[in-house]
Amino acid sequence: MLEPLYTADEMRAAEEGQDLDLLMARAGKAVAEEAMRRFPDARSFGVVCGKGKNGGDGLVALEVLRAAGRQADEGLEGEVLIDALFGTGFHGEPREEAAETIEAINGAGVPVVSVDVPSGVDASTGEAPGAAVHATVTVTFHAEKLGLAVRPGRLLAGEVVVAGIGLSPGETRNARVLPEILELVPRKKATDTKYSAGSVLVVGGAPGLTGAACLAAEAAFRADAGYVAVAAPSQSLPVLESRLLEAVKRPLEEAHAAAERARALALGPGLGREPERQRLVRALLGQTSLPAVVDADGLYELEPFERTAPTVLTPHAGELAALLGEDAAWVDAHRLRAVERAVERFGCVCLLKGADTLVAAPGEGVLVVDLGPPSLAVAGTGDVLTGVIAAFLAKGLDARLAAAAGAVACALAASRGPGRGLVASDVVARLPDTLS
Repeated sequence: MLEPLYTADEMRAAEEGQDLDLLMARAGKAVAEEAMRRFPDARSFGVVCGKGKNGGDGLVALEVLRAAGRQADEGLEGEVLIDALFGTGFHGEPREEAAETIEAINGAGVPVVSVDVPSGVDASTGEAPGAAVHATVTVTFHAEKLGLAVRPGRLLAGEVVVAGIGLSPGETRNARVLPEILELVPRKKATDTKYSAGSVLVVGGAPGLTGAACLAAEAAFRADAGYVAVAAPSQSLPVLESRLLEAVKRPLEEAHAAAERARALALGPGLGREPERQRLVRALLGQTSLPAVVDADGLYELEPFERTAPTVLTPHAGELAALLGEDAAWVDAHRLRAVERAVERFGCVCLLKGADTLVAAPGEGVLVVDLGPPSLAVAGTGDVLTGVIAAFLAKGLDARLAAAAGAVACALAASRGPGRGLVASDVVARLPDTLS
């Protein structure tokens, strides 16, 4: 269900007590073999080495390449470059000389094989505040590093190849989520009613934004909820009546009454940002003990709240930036730090959307969901995710796992859709087969 993602400290712990020269020999050999396999027609290889263990791995790779009859030299000359400048111990910005070397690697116009992590990328966070190598492929050792799964490191690593070097598996705080997590989602039982199978109340759907509430409601049903109601402004009810066949429709002022039959709340899809809508979100969070997922307009100017019921916030980078008093560029550059700050501020589960969706929870490591295709970047898929998570919460799934499983379900459903031209309703339509 989970695949370990190592930080630099966790890798140091895994290597403790081992023969470091032997590990270096295995690592360098793995890099050289992958470079030759990947680029069999390359006539020359340039190996750019730093002064640490990563540089040592590079020097071993250099000798293995030469022993295999390949032309290999230390430096920037070569049809393929091997980047062994910095390793997992690097953090911060490269010094001027190193930054110039990194820029020269990137400007060489040839494929680049990075050793363990692209130089300039923080292996523990994915941050790259200064110059960083844009790798074609990264050969990482023992297991994947967290910084290779989280942007911007994820975008700089190219294809990641994991090479075993003889270390034993260890515990990691953070992990990648695998499709098997969907096996945890409760299935309907013979004894279930439509309410016990998962009853969801969607609160949203202001005029002009009814599609968001419709997508969330339909997604909740397709994620196997037994009962879905939508509370929306009165002006929107005729649209919802014509668009949503199975869901019950209630005026917004009856949201509290509608919540009495719900087992989970989905707050925000198309709700609007008027002050009375913000007050409604706060009231539902403060006056009910129902699990809740808060998205879109529900997040607007949201302040920390006291709540014991399971709660999931699902912002994109811009929404999370607003919650933290930062800008979206800062969140994009510090995704791991940003989602952890959100957890500290709100004391609940936070899911930061993106190609590397991050799920963080109080006292827990971060879960990374990176299964989604690029086609998932389209309007409305966030509303679908809200509905799916709400359905999983209504079935009694733990909030952290419900958020991660929801992201996996949407990612896999999108993968079943068209490669181009995917729309959010395509994801909804493919949820049943995905969950089956």
